[in-house]
Amino acid sequence: MRALAEFIMRGRLQATLVVVGAAVLPFMFWLSAAAGSLVLLRRGLSDALGILVWALLPALAWLYFGDPRTLLVMLGSLALAMQLRNQAPWSRVMLYSIGLGLLYTWVLLQVFGGPIAALAGEVQKALPDALSQAYQQLSDEERGQLEALLVPVLTGLLAALLQALTLLSLMLARYWQALLYNPGGFGSEFRTLRFRALPAMLLLLGMLLGPSLDVHLAALTPLCSVPLAFAGLALVHGLVAQKRIQRFWLVGLYVSLVVFMQLVYPLLAVMAVVDSLFDFRGRASRKEGAGSDGEG
Repeated sequence: MRALAEFIMRGRLQATLVVVGAAVLPFMFWLSAAAGSLVLLRRGLSDALGILVWALLPALAWLYFGDPRTLLVMLGSLALAMQLRNQAPWSRVMLYSIGLGLLYTWVLLQVFGGPIAALAGEVQKALPDALSQAYQQLSDEERGQLEALLVPVLTGLLAALLQALTLLSLMLARYWQALLYNPGGFGSEFRTLRFRALPAMLLLLGMLLGPSLDVHLAALTPLCSVPLAFAGLALVHGLVAQKRIQRFWLVGLYVSLVVFMQLVYPLLAVMAVVDSLFDFRGRASRKEGAGSDGEG
């Protein structure tokens, strides 16, 4: 990773090769977005503009062939990188990503409306078997409401995936920047990610009440969960660093996140909400400070 970051920052030609080459390759658009964000974070928009314009060409080509993901993730990560360069904290950047997620939702509906509706139809057919007796106990009106939520929720899930990829691309760029110019800076920066009580509660309400307020707001459930999940990961990283616990537990966390996504992902969001109220990392640091004073 360091060698690639050094190659990107070696000059305009090298950066252009990586940004454009990754954008051309299928499923490598996240790397292009990360490389472009690195140039923007380090050199600013004016110096990086020439490179970024070239990077938009393959993204627009993918859009022409019906795939907007490269363009969305690239522009989204660059927009968030601008905020990060302007000294915005990670908590605010995470909140801004929800706005990007809403934009992604609208674009996905315009481009993939037909396939998403077809997928919702297949899910609708599987609901009686999946929910078993619970589905049979629903009234016709409740079944209609449940079926009406399928398209917004599926679109929101796809948008949330792009939202998470956008944030991961930005994090990779920030990690590269710290690796080259501020070793260890990204780790300490990420471990401080924490939402205050009000934003965390608003995110929680968006997850829980969005579908009941309006069918189209059902997309807020997955979109609002993404910042909370990242804050939950930051909480675990922070506690591991403070308690000097073996990093093996972090490996176990990410393996569990992949294998037991349906269980671990909501747990991370809940942990972030609880941490917004009790500040576990702050309490742990204060206890360590008090313990050190007592020993002295």
